[in-house]
Amino acid sequence: MADQAELVFVRSFIKVIGAQPIVYSDDYHQPPQNSLKKVPILQVELPPVPERKQEPTTQTAASISLTFKSTKPPQSFILSVQPTDTVSEVKASLASQPHAPPAEAQRLLLKGKALADSKLLKEYSVKEGDTINLMLKPGFDWDPANVTSSPPKPSPVKMTLSALPEIKVPQGHRRTPSIVLSPSPSVVSLELEGKPHDIDLTLDTSFIPTASMSPAARSTYQAIISEPGFWDRLYSFLRTEFTNDGDALVAFEDFLRASKGGLTASEIAKIRDHVGVVGMAGT
Repeated sequence: MADQAELVFVRSFIKVIGAQPIVYSDDYHQPPQNSLKKVPILQVELPPVPERKQEPTTQTAASISLTFKSTKPPQSFILSVQPTDTVSEVKASLASQPHAPPAEAQRLLLKGKALADSKLLKEYSVKEGDTINLMLKPGFDWDPANVTSSPPKPSPVKMTLSALPEIKVPQGHRRTPSIVLSPSPSVVSLELEGKPHDIDLTLDTSFIPTASMSPAARSTYQAIISEPGFWDRLYSFLRTEFTNDGDALVAFEDFLRASKGGLTASEIAKIRDHVGVVGMAGT
């Protein structure tokens, strides 16, 4: 009976403990033996990249016929345009018609709404046979009876060396006049007033050992810390000094991080593989 009572007590105690949530302390570290030495990589087969389908070329939109009507002076033009044409392109096509005003003087309106030059005709829902009002901007005069051609643009003047006046140099003077550079007034004023100014300082870092140096040029300290055996002995020593393996691992990481400036990535990888300690993100 006593054995059965103890068994019942143990079972109930284990059940109560198992129902309690597991709470880890803030300084909890996973034991090093439970950590993966290398991150596993799964070979996932990817499907081949699908071939790009050639999109059929869009056919040119059918042209539509529009009537441009002016009341002052009374004039009418019929023009065939594309719905994808901009308003500025329509104005240029209209200006090419006989007795039509220039494009910069035109102001087109559809149902009382002015058409912007940068927009397309299809944005205003223009249909076949629509009538667009043609008006002139203020400051422009247009008389369809007087057709004047636009004045030709002046051609750029080309000058040759022969057209330049000849400069005569005295025979007795062939030296180039010297040029004297005076200091900037702002710099002189700062020096006179005694105000501090910027001084270019160059730091000589040639004596600092780096990881890219050859083994002969590196110091004895750099040569020793690059050996994986040194870190193996250091980790074993830390595990004997600290009762908790997590504390020993933290101390090891502190020593390794402090020495990363003199180690290459290859040397750090060899040290971690030899000791069996993997850092965050495999570094």
